[in-house]
Amino acid sequence: MDTSATDFGILIVRVTLGGMLVIHALNKILGPGGLTGTANWFASIGLHPGRLHAYLATTTELGAGLLMCAGLLQPLTSAGFVGLMAVAAFTDHRGKGFFVFKGGWEYVAVVGLTATAVASTGPGRWSLDHVLGVAFHGIPWAIGSAVVGLTGACVVIVAARRPDRPAAEQPVT
Repeated sequence: MDTSATDFGILIVRVTLGGMLVIHALNKILGPGGLTGTANWFASIGLHPGRLHAYLATTTELGAGLLMCAGLLQPLTSAGFVGLMAVAAFTDHRGKGFFVFKGGWEYVAVVGLTATAVASTGPGRWSLDHVLGVAFHGIPWAIGSAVVGLTGACVVIVAARRPDRPAAEQPVT
């Protein structure tokens, strides 16, 4: 097996995933409506308080994205991706089917599972983990990162999700 080709392939996956998440976070800050618009959107999908979730999601996306690009603390980084994607799947994509062009969950599933795969393979030789001699990867680390990410997502959803309820009907007078 050509390990340099494998390391290059993993680098491409890491930079693609990490770069996508960093750009996603920057859009929450710099895009139309800025962080206030993002906070309002989070509130509209039932995550309250919206401003807190806007900050949490943005900082998690920036941190996990940059760490993925650098190949640093891979299992923790992958857990961040899994958690973000699981919350997105439950709040924004749930009940819309599989296909993302219909609002479905295919995109978030691919991102979360790909991040988990990187936790299994490790970030490769072209990473800060390799430079620092950190070798936390393999099947148990991938499973662990998925469990930690899903647990974090469950905590967020249980603690903060307050679906909007229709106003009580007013009696006719």
